[in-house]
Amino acid sequence: MTEMDRNRTQTSEGETEPPVQTRKPVRRGGGDPGTRGRTTIADGVVEKIAGLAARDVVGVHAMGSGLSRTFGAVRDRVPGGSKSVTRGVKAEVGEVQTALDLEIVVDYGVSIADVARAVRENVIAAVERMTGLEVVEVNIAVSDVKLPEEEEEEPEPRIQ
Repeated sequence: MTEMDRNRTQTSEGETEPPVQTRKPVRRGGGDPGTRGRTTIADGVVEKIAGLAARDVVGVHAMGSGLSRTFGAVRDRVPGGSKSVTRGVKAEVGEVQTALDLEIVVDYGVSIADVARAVRENVIAAVERMTGLEVVEVNIAVSDVKLPEEEEEEPEPRIQ
């Protein structure tokens, strides 16, 4: 008996019918639907994630240089303005990798090396988890130390 004969069905009158053809499901587009297309992530998205992650580290007092913090404080006072979480953060984003530059102000009395290490670990973990990008480097510049007796930098109002 040949393969073709085995696939034929027999009717009640003894006649044989041609084999039944079963169709395989057609997969259109090929591959997993999650891999169809391209996802791009803007520099600003990575900067926000990194800024929030860096601020979560104990010992980080603020982000950015004195000048950028002053402008930020003015911007924060404007009605409808929002706090800039990207202050002190610069990201360069490629297709699969990103590099970050952070400028931080640390609290007096903390170990700068320990704070920098903790910031790197927290930023890398957050960015890689949320974006899937590989963080190739996190450069940290400590621009100031916040002394306990220093007041917060609040610009004087121009109008009294």
